[in-house]
Amino acid sequence: MPHITAETAAGKVEFEAEKGRKLVLAIEDNGIDILHRCGGNARCTTCRVEILAGDPGEILEAEAAVMATKQDMTERMRLSCQVRCNDDLHVRVINQASVAGIDPGTRPED
Repeated sequence: MPHITAETAAGKVEFEAEKGRKLVLAIEDNGIDILHRCGGNARCTTCRVEILAGDPGEILEAEAAVMATKQDMTERMRLSCQVRCNDDLHVRVINQASVAGIDPGTRPED
């Protein structure tokens, strides 16, 4: 099982994720209130994470298209709703409901 280290507003959280699970769900299931306003459909970019270490896999067309519309996206950022946990990852969670003061959004489907 991939080992995930997530840097959050409250500090570092480490956990094991089921291989192939969406990163956004693994993060949320381990107590991190990550935003996912579009329900995991690669449209809003609120679930973005910065990849600090590990291989998040290839960027597919839907993710690349929405990322290209945002000026503040860097080459180290990915949408956690589009990343599958297939490798150990160290990420920084960019947007959290507790920090933004809003509801995280509709839970993405697996």
